[in-house]
Amino acid sequence: MRQLLLTPQAGKRLIAKALSRHPLIQNAAENGTLVIIAGTTNGYLAEEVCRNLEISGFSRKRFFRGLTMPPNKPVTKEGRLADESQFPGDLIITKGQWQKGKTIVDVVDNLKEGDVIVKGANALDLEHKQAALLIGHPKAGTVGITLPAVVGRRVKLFIAVGLEKRVNCDLNAIASKLNEPGTGGYRFLPIPGEVFTEIEALKMLYGVESELFAAGGVNGAEGAVWLAVSGTKDEEEKAEAAVASVVSEPAFTL
Repeated sequence: MRQLLLTPQAGKRLIAKALSRHPLIQNAAENGTLVIIAGTTNGYLAEEVCRNLEISGFSRKRFFRGLTMPPNKPVTKEGRLADESQFPGDLIITKGQWQKGKTIVDVVDNLKEGDVIVKGANALDLEHKQAALLIGHPKAGTVGITLPAVVGRRVKLFIAVGLEKRVNCDLNAIASKLNEPGTGGYRFLPIPGEVFTEIEALKMLYGVESELFAAGGVNGAEGAVWLAVSGTKDEEEKAEAAVASVVSEPAFTL
């Protein structure tokens, strides 16, 4: 067994490296349509996908809509920056070609089975492998646009979410409280889809089993997680090397 430490930014990079190699995502990008909805974790994935497909010109700077900031750095009531003039759109790749500047709104009606959407999340129930979103938009934002394709046409939805977003509650129960008429603040929506965390990333890439056993830190390790990783000696060594390759990932900045 190996004990591996991942900061949130290192976790984002690890998730991205693994998901970019997932057969369903590779097939959608090369033979159908892959939609990576803008988000902080998804920005790392978009970078990896573009690198694999030799697509140049993508930057994850401002590749997000809503985001959580410290209380002294306010966002709008929808959770966004006041100035979104630099928002680049979502990453839409159809048959290997980047549809630069387009968003999920432009392509959602044409998505079909075999296509893939990737979205981030704000809450993670590890026990039940379920995720949920904070909703600031009165029409439920991009998830409101996405779900008809996922549920109505069986478009595959991956939810890329780091372990730092884990919560210890029933997501459906808390949603009923936060969405109650007369309640203020964000709304809350559990979403269907395949949750993909650092645990799934290490499993997919190296075949190891991982268990979260401690978390937190200071001086740059805030939000970090400790994973107990088990497999064959070779699998454990490869997983350890993979984590070592992302430990210097710089903290996310605007």
